[in-house]
Amino acid sequence: MQVKATNSGVTPQPFSDAGTERCSDCPIRTRAVCANCDADDFTVLEDVKYDRSYQAGQVIVWAGERMDFVASVIEGVASLTQTMEDGRTQMVGLLLPSDFLGRPGRDRASYTVTAVSDIRLCCFRRKPFQQMMTSNPRLPARLLEMTLDELDAAREWLLLLGRKSAREKIASFLTILARREASQHRTEPQGEIRLTLPLTRDAMADYLGLTLETVSRQMSALKRDGVIVLTGSREVLLPDYDLLLAESGDDADGGVIN
Repeated sequence: MQVKATNSGVTPQPFSDAGTERCSDCPIRTRAVCANCDADDFTVLEDVKYDRSYQAGQVIVWAGERMDFVASVIEGVASLTQTMEDGRTQMVGLLLPSDFLGRPGRDRASYTVTAVSDIRLCCFRRKPFQQMMTSNPRLPARLLEMTLDELDAAREWLLLLGRKSAREKIASFLTILARREASQHRTEPQGEIRLTLPLTRDAMADYLGLTLETVSRQMSALKRDGVIVLTGSREVLLPDYDLLLAESGDDADGGVIN
């Protein structure tokens, strides 16, 4: 059953509880929270996990809602949003494949999580997962590593929103996607890279603190200057990653170019 993304107070239901994929066949096996687990760990995880699928636009969990699970994103993209007292809503983050949803020590969602595209999650029942966190040092060590990466990304985003021009914001967003694409293959981004944009231009504008017109104008300018090639409505070719990186205002180490 599909649930519309309206805050009705009704707990959203997954589009489907899909057949659970075995850990050995998982496409995010080497990048998810369970990346450092051994064969015995996976035997335990197989007993407490289940897959859930949601359609684009469907709310996965509302901010403040009680969560009985944590999850890894297997495929698809979700947005994290927060609503202020006056009803204004701001997108504050994205969940991409291998990202972790929820906090083992926190039973309520901090943000509203909405499927941007059709999305599939590998869910773990909260209590057994917390027990495994206590008894198995590999899980908390990996989760700490992922949390520190998330903190670095949040600091990068503060810089992007506060100090960069519109063109640099668009270029920075694309470099972030390029790095994530390369990480799936455990490589560094370089040369020619093909990307599928996880957001519409309207959603990109919201995420980057820009107007839709500005996003469209800057994407066209980057295309005109040969920095990107638009091969479809959501498909982008990066002919030269280093050229895009220069446009983002950062150097190869992530520092700001003065």
